[in-house]
Amino acid sequence: MQKGIWDMLKEILQERDLLPILQMNDGSQATKDNWKMRREEMRAALEKYSYGHTPAAPNRVWGVVIEEDPNAFAGKVCVQKIRIVCAMEKGIFDFPFQLIVPKNVEKPPVFLHIAFQREIPNKYVPAEEITDAGYAIALMCYEDVVNDAHYGDYSDGLAAFFGVTLQREPEEWGKIGMWAYGASRVLDYLFTREDVDAAHTAVIGHSRLGKTALWTAAQDERFWCAISNNSGYAGAATSKHGEGERVRDFLRVGSWDWYCENFKGFVDEKEDCKPYDQSWLLALIAPRYLCVGSAIEDKGADPKSEFLTSLWASQAWEMLGEQGLVTPDRMPEVGDKLFEGSVGYHLRAGKHYLSREDWNAYIKFLNEKLGR
Repeated sequence: MQKGIWDMLKEILQERDLLPILQMNDGSQATKDNWKMRREEMRAALEKYSYGHTPAAPNRVWGVVIEEDPNAFAGKVCVQKIRIVCAMEKGIFDFPFQLIVPKNVEKPPVFLHIAFQREIPNKYVPAEEITDAGYAIALMCYEDVVNDAHYGDYSDGLAAFFGVTLQREPEEWGKIGMWAYGASRVLDYLFTREDVDAAHTAVIGHSRLGKTALWTAAQDERFWCAISNNSGYAGAATSKHGEGERVRDFLRVGSWDWYCENFKGFVDEKEDCKPYDQSWLLALIAPRYLCVGSAIEDKGADPKSEFLTSLWASQAWEMLGEQGLVTPDRMPEVGDKLFEGSVGYHLRAGKHYLSREDWNAYIKFLNEKLGR
């Protein structure tokens, strides 16, 4: 950890009482040699108490192109609508996604966007600008995997396929886990394509889908990078003594079904006593690339906590021989793009939104890591 920033923030971090990252459950030190075991300890805790258990990957995954526009965006890109087909012991599950590939780049790297909308472009996805920058886009609308109707509506998608009901087991998965499962199946398919660079795929999401992008990459180490935009609670922001959303808020609006049943137990006085922390979620991505984006007016996502969590989690990268979050000896200011290390962070003006400014920041971060 950088000495200057550590000295400046030590008191703040001590007040947060964040859980150790580099300490095994038995109290011994985590090292490069036992990191795989420490990863499994942290992943298991997040699975047990927050997101629920993820079923095994399908026996086979393939894609069927059902629509194609080979000359979209003034002839610069090819847009395909593809149906992902998953063969599992329980039968066949399928869902659509869109793949947008620029023609002027050989095997472009990919933004796998877990998206709110199906339309291309849409208010969250300036697709032409992204493809002009030399990136392909795999866009998966989250509700094509399972609905987001709240209050335990498990009537369609993966929830219905796996027989999820309101009488869930304590560690049975929630919808964030299901959306993440769908994103990994899209990556399965991308690895079968010769026209994109699937090995350089960055999974990206905003808000609840930023939480999903992080959980996706935490479980699936094939993702080269994870990008979290305004993900807040249960995403990039530690909840310990934070200023954003709380468990009680998810119970109130019915979005508790994003999580497992155990998550519901951490209310009120138990809020800051969880046996896991979001810094563990970020640390699971080490030593791969991670970029976290915050907005100064996004109080629900708690940008201060998103920054502090990214900084605390950087211990994992540094232990593994990589740079974590490299930052000046101060809290971030609006306009900062801290992209020197393997952990990136940017803070913009404005509210809860996935904006062009955010996309341009993430393109800049990836360009630097790709040496462009």
